[in-house]
Formats: sequence, C-alpha cells, structure tokens
Amino acid sequence: MKFGYFTLTDNPPAYGATRRDPNQFLLDVVEECSVAEELGYHSAWVPEHHFGLFGCLPAPATFLAYVAARTKRIQLAPATVLLPCDHPLRVAENFALLDLLSNGRAVFSAGRGYDKREYDAFEVPFEESRDRFTEGLDLLRIAWTQEEFTYKGRFYTIAEPVTCLPRPIQKPHPPIYVACFSRPTVEMAAEQGFHTLFAPFAAAMMFGSVGAAVQSYRELAAKHGYTDARAKCSYFVGVVDTKEEELRTKERLRHYLHSVLPAFPGDRASAPPHIAYFADIVERLQKMKAEDFGERSVVTGDPETCIATLKKCEAAGIEEVILYFNFGGFSHRDTLKAMERFARDVMPHFA
Repeated sequence: MKFGYFTLTDNPPAYGATRRDPNQFLLDVVEECSVAEELGYHSAWVPEHHFGLFGCLPAPATFLAYVAARTKRIQLAPATVLLPCDHPLRVAENFALLDLLSNGRAVFSAGRGYDKREYDAFEVPFEESRDRFTEGLDLLRIAWTQEEFTYKGRFYTIAEPVTCLPRPIQKPHPPIYVACFSRPTVEMAAEQGFHTLFAPFAAAMMFGSVGAAVQSYRELAAKHGYTDARAKCSYFVGVVDTKEEELRTKERLRHYLHSVLPAFPGDRASAPPHIAYFADIVERLQKMKAEDFGERSVVTGDPETCIATLKKCEAAGIEEVILYFNFGGFSHRDTLKAMERFARDVMPHFA
C-alpha cells in the first residue's frame, strides 16, 4: 500500500484570529508537496475550494503544474475538482496539459462538492449537481479518448467536431477517481468504470466500514465488466508518543470539523434529496467529543497503533492512503515534522 500527501488548505472564517495568511499558506503547501517527494510519498493531492469559505486553493491544475516543475517523481492529483461548476472540456484541457508538463504524472479526481455557497457564486443550480457531475465525467472522458468528437447532452452540447489539446501522455488517459460520499455515487463509479476515493467516516456511515465500501464497489464494478477497480482513501493523521498528544490531535480534528460545518448542507428539509445525507453527517459530528474520534476518522497514536490501523486499510484492498497532516491550523513547521515522522516510523512497514 502506498501513501500520499493530502491537504484541503482548511482556513475557514471560524478559525478567527488563528486563520493563516492564505498566500503564505499556499506557498507552504508547495514546499510540503516537494518535501513529500523527498520523503518517499507516492503522490500529492490538493483541493479546489473557492472564496476562502473553507479552503484557499481555487485552481489545482495550475498549482500542480508549478509543483510538477519542482519535482521529478511524485504523482500529482486534485482532491477534488468541483466538476459541476466548470466546463468539462476546460477541465480536460487543463489536466491533459498537466499530464504533459509532468511527463505523465497526473491523476484526476472529481466530486460534486457540498458547499452550496460556491454553486451560488458561480450561478450553477445546486440541485443539478449530481446530473451535471455524471454528464461532465462522460464528456471529459470522451475528450481524452476521441481526437475529434461532438456531444449532445442535457447540459453540454458540442455541435461541431472539436479536439482536446494537448493530448494526455498517459494512455488512454490519466487515472480517473471519483470522490464517494454516498451510495449512489459509488454505484455510478462502478457502473462507469471509474476508480474511487473514500473518506473513512463517510464510508463507515454508508457501508459500515471502509473495507465493506471497497468490497461493495468492486463487486458492482465486476458486474459491469470492470476488473481493474481501484480504491484509495483519505485519513487525518498524527503519529505521536503520548495519550495527551493523541487527545490534542483529536481536539484539533474536532476544531477543524466544527469550523467547516457551515460548508455542509445541515438542513435535510432544504437540501437537494441527493445530498441530504450530509445532514446526518452534520448531526453526528455536532454531538461528537474529541475522545469519540476513532480509527474511522483519524489515524493517530504511537507508530504501532497507526501501523495497525493502516494494515486494516491494506487488508481491505485500499491501494493508497492519502494523509491529511496540516488540518485544524497545524503550522507548516509542525506539518513537515509530522510528515518526516510518518515516513520514518510508519511507511517502511508497508514497503
């Protein structure tokens, strides 16, 4: 099992006086991505979030192209592209260009998102997010696999033949992952032959565990003829030495989650039906105390404890875990130390 560096650049208004300068924060993340390669991480995953409502990185393809110029080996991925709020052809061009400039190191991941405020600002109807997402993925894959094509859908029409340039280096295209927070999204990914990216907390709510989620996804994919169904998951992480440090890590996670709750649909009555399950997530998170967070949410404890938790992911068939170190206002210096500690004390046990 491989490991990647992951951040959502969380910096919401609820952090108040402890909010980081967003410009410096992004420059720090550039360095963290570069250090990740030096430490032996397999990949670097950065987000798409707009207007400082949650995170502060709005253009992952641009950011990753800069990281590509500073690195040689590490895979470069968005976590995740807010596909319904952009034109799929534009996204296809941007990530094909990233694949070219990085010499075939691009990984693509997309999601529907959950923050209605971003949809409103871009004047995209939030209630259309699922249908726009499904159609957008279809069009994006066609753009990468057909040199000249037209398209007729509900949201996108390409009347005259066009070609996406440049062409991706990887054939037939960079790996495509779908961020899965709901059972219908898992089913869509399996039916269409896309790979999956799970958040353990959401996977546990949907299927009981990450392992059960992966098994269900792969069984569904196999029924549709896709035998190369791959799954990654993301995890908050903090390797520590004492129970006090472990509790502080969980308190930082609780601070993070409570501060970003305004981004989630919290009212089941007003949320579109296909995303109303987030109300259940919000309700559960609001009730949780720091000590309630276990291995469904965070990998923390001494190295042996972290290894044991991650071995369960490996046994479940997870190909890679992408690790979120700098959540909850964790400083750049502390993040680099945490990355080094994980690479030294945990990663070798999965070589």
